[in-house]
Amino acid sequence: MMTEKILELRAITKTYPGVTALNGVDLMVNRGEVLGLIGENGAGKSTLMKILGGVVAPSAGSIWIDGVEHTALTVNSSTGAGIAFVHQELNLFENLDVAGNVLIGREPRFGGPLKLIDQKALRARVQPLLDRLGVDFNARALVEDLSIAQRQMVEIAKALSYDARVIIMDEPTSSLTLTETERLLEVIGELRQSGVSVIYISHRLSEVMACADRVVVLRDGQRVGALDREQITHDAMIRLMIGRSLKSLYVPPKSPPRDSGLIVEDLVTTAFSNTKVSFKIRRGEIVGLAGLVGCGRTEVAQAIFGVDPALGGRITIDGKPVKLGDVQSAIANGIYLAPEDRKRSGLVLDLPIAENITLASLPRYARMTLVDTAEEHKVAEEQGRKLKIKAPNVDTIALTLSGGNQQKIVLGKWMSMQPNVVIFDEPTRGIDVGAKSEIYALMRELADAGVAILMISSDMEEVLGVSDRMIVMHEGHVSGHLERNQFSEHNVLTLAVGGTIQQEAIQHA
Repeated sequence: MMTEKILELRAITKTYPGVTALNGVDLMVNRGEVLGLIGENGAGKSTLMKILGGVVAPSAGSIWIDGVEHTALTVNSSTGAGIAFVHQELNLFENLDVAGNVLIGREPRFGGPLKLIDQKALRARVQPLLDRLGVDFNARALVEDLSIAQRQMVEIAKALSYDARVIIMDEPTSSLTLTETERLLEVIGELRQSGVSVIYISHRLSEVMACADRVVVLRDGQRVGALDREQITHDAMIRLMIGRSLKSLYVPPKSPPRDSGLIVEDLVTTAFSNTKVSFKIRRGEIVGLAGLVGCGRTEVAQAIFGVDPALGGRITIDGKPVKLGDVQSAIANGIYLAPEDRKRSGLVLDLPIAENITLASLPRYARMTLVDTAEEHKVAEEQGRKLKIKAPNVDTIALTLSGGNQQKIVLGKWMSMQPNVVIFDEPTRGIDVGAKSEIYALMRELADAGVAILMISSDMEEVLGVSDRMIVMHEGHVSGHLERNQFSEHNVLTLAVGGTIQQEAIQHA
């Protein structure tokens, strides 16, 4: 079968002062194929896609579209050539409805001098896109009322609205449920059948295996290999990405967990006022909190940390009560939260690494009204070394770093404060496999040091592979507990949808 080449990047190089972000990278896209583009954070994927999107110009190399050479693209020429993006970081207006976001700047309008937006026509154009994705909201829904997973689907609908020939999907499933992910992969298959090409960028290698026709791997700004469909395996991709094979995710604890730790009793959140949540996390163990998106996991985490009010219940650490709905009380008792949305809730992006790491414990570095910057830098540099934060120095602005390094800054903020309990909400969202391994090692190191770890994750491989024990939630309540020898995807999903598991099935899981 003949393939039609519609896009080609030849010897693309991009240099910044003192840094070579890309070095002679070649990339070709055929009509109606799914190309997996993988690599660790900092490998050059984002820079390459910015060049393709016309956001930045290459320092050298050429871009060929339909056999026509371009030394660089503009945003308009890229869009005009049929290239659309689904960005990892959400770019939505929360005060607008879904339809307004999907067709922003392209709204159908009435005649007359005011050129008013035709809301009926606008929603009529957008609703079929939402139906195609199988989402559970309509074109009238306000974005501010949507979950992160639902907002991600709005971004995908926006890309589909351009009727693009090439759609670049950057971590499109990072906040999606298993059902939503499966539907997205179905949509990608439908796009392929209709002749649309997809460049699929993801750290979830199982998804790349499921949908990619070819895989191209970048490392340190260079193309280090490519895999045809029959060559695509998990191990083959990892070896090319990081130059070595990864060990099994699960690392057993060095010693049995202690009896002391965090106890949550009859906790009532504002999201699920008719249900009560109770569980215990012992010092020295990693407990996974699983369930479908919207089941109340994040609400429980935020209530424990005090970000959201609790309508009832009791929390204790080592038998000592913690005041509900009070962040300062949680922090004073060593309860720390690494939030799901690090950019909105975990970082001050315009501040440097050092100030982000010390922000939560700033009084420690204050001398009257002045901050001891020397001590602040010392602590930040120590955390930077421990967490292997890749940055020129601790004065580097957080906004300029990759997602993985930004997540490490969030963790560094809490690691410097002697935690008793750390809640990791989607700790590896948008992070490459190498950085994931480092985060998992850090979690185990903390647990072995006597910290109680609660890990919320929508990544089935992660929650099964890292946890010592698991709690599963369904519609605001705990639907079941699983010990390590009871772990299986079937058991987790059965409990997550409100089912029950027979004892025999658990014993043989």
